[in-house]
Amino acid sequence: MGMRYRTEAINRDGGNGVASVKDGLSVTVSSPLNPDRDPDGTNPEQLLALAWATCLNSTAQAVVSRKQHTAVRIEVELHDAEPGPGYVFEVDTYLSVEGASAEEAQRVLDAAHARCPVSKLLSGATTVRVHTEEYAAS
Repeated sequence: MGMRYRTEAINRDGGNGVASVKDGLSVTVSSPLNPDRDPDGTNPEQLLALAWATCLNSTAQAVVSRKQHTAVRIEVELHDAEPGPGYVFEVDTYLSVEGASAEEAQRVLDAAHARCPVSKLLSGATTVRVHTEEYAAS
C-alpha cells in the first residue's frame, strides 16, 4: 500500500515556546522541568500520551467493531536516565473494554497493540508497558 497521510511538525524553540504542524495546529510548549514554565503550555510527555491514547483507542474501536465502548489511559513519567546522561520516559498504558471479561479485554489489547502505528513505533522499548483495567464510564 502507498502512503495514506503525511504531516510535518516543527519546533524552533526547544522545550519552551511554540511547536506547530505545517498549515495547522500550533501549541505553546513548556518544559515541566522549567520552574518558570508557562502553566498553559503542553510538553512532550502530554503530547506522547495524547497521541498514543488516541491511536490505540481508535484501533481498539476497530477491533471491537465499534460494538463496545473502549477507553485508553496513559501515564507518562520523566525519569533520570540510568546510567545518564539525559532522561527517559516511563510509560504505562491501560486499555479497558465496557462489559468485557479480563480475558476479552486482554484479547482486544493484544490485537490493538499489534495494529496501532504508535504502539509499533514504541514496541521493544523497555520502559513501555501495556495493561488492561476495568472499564469506568468517566
